[in-house]
Amino acid sequence: MEIRSLELGPLEARAYLVWREPARAVLLDPGAEPEKLLAWVEGFAVELEAVLLTHAHFDHVGAVAAVVEKRHLPVYLHPRALPVYRRAAASAARWGFAIPQPPEEPLVALEEGSLNLGPGFTVLHLPGHCPGHVAFYQPEAGTVFSGDVLFAGGVGRWDIPSADREELVASINKLFGLPDETIVYPGHGPETTLAAERETNRYVRQWLAAPS
Repeated sequence: MEIRSLELGPLEARAYLVWREPARAVLLDPGAEPEKLLAWVEGFAVELEAVLLTHAHFDHVGAVAAVVEKRHLPVYLHPRALPVYRRAAASAARWGFAIPQPPEEPLVALEEGSLNLGPGFTVLHLPGHCPGHVAFYQPEAGTVFSGDVLFAGGVGRWDIPSADREELVASINKLFGLPDETIVYPGHGPETTLAAERETNRYVRQWLAAPS
């Protein structure tokens, strides 16, 4: 499986381009800087078939409008994230940023389970940082795209609107049900592994098997 990543925007959110077959690539979390992002994608000999969103916070959806307009792609989003998605531009403005409001067409409801796009994924529903947050697990490659649930040395914030600490604790426990050797590609910062985070991440160490 081929994975490329690009940091975008003032919050340095990571977008990922993922494929096994060049004609079946997916773009995860196109968060900002649409011209830079689209030029980057065009540098690879792949054909996009969908946009996949781990969640709907503005720093992860800021380039969705441009990608849809340019590439006419479906956008996969968990239904619980739709209210946050609809407020994305307004939320960005409250933090002093400006993004085009991402379109509601053509949205596709994303559910937990198998997803036959790109290299194929198992979708894990991992709310807490954001309603409807998901991760995309690729078992054959031993990789998971964790969005903002888990980072190298940290976890997603739960002190923001619509976040929920108890849900996040449960999601961390669920995520760590994957094999320890799983490589984690987060929404911000460098890649890591579940094994490394189990050993060194103070939130993970505190929350694993913690009562919700």
